[in-house]
Amino acid sequence: MDQAEKIFADGFIFKRNEKAPDFVVGRISMKVDEAVAFINKHQKNGWINLGVKQARSGNYYVELDTFEAGTKESAVDKYQAKQQPKQQPAEEEDDSLF
Repeated sequence: MDQAEKIFADGFIFKRNEKAPDFVVGRISMKVDEAVAFINKHQKNGWINLGVKQARSGNYYVELDTFEAGTKESAVDKYQAKQQPKQQPAEEEDDSLF
């Protein structure tokens, strides 16, 4: 899988409070000027997807989700291609007796 360069979401901060009740996952803070500029730069059709991730250090960060789903046809085609057995090269027929 090709690992694209991470695009950190400017102006967005996620914080997890370990003392909060279990139903509280965390809190997102936004620096409005930076967040609006980031959204305007990266939006597609009026939408932007962000992922909250945890770094190896244990800190959380917000990253732009750049995943783009393929068309239904291409997904079906890929699935069907995986299901079909690979064809072996045809063996040449030898009409001679030996």
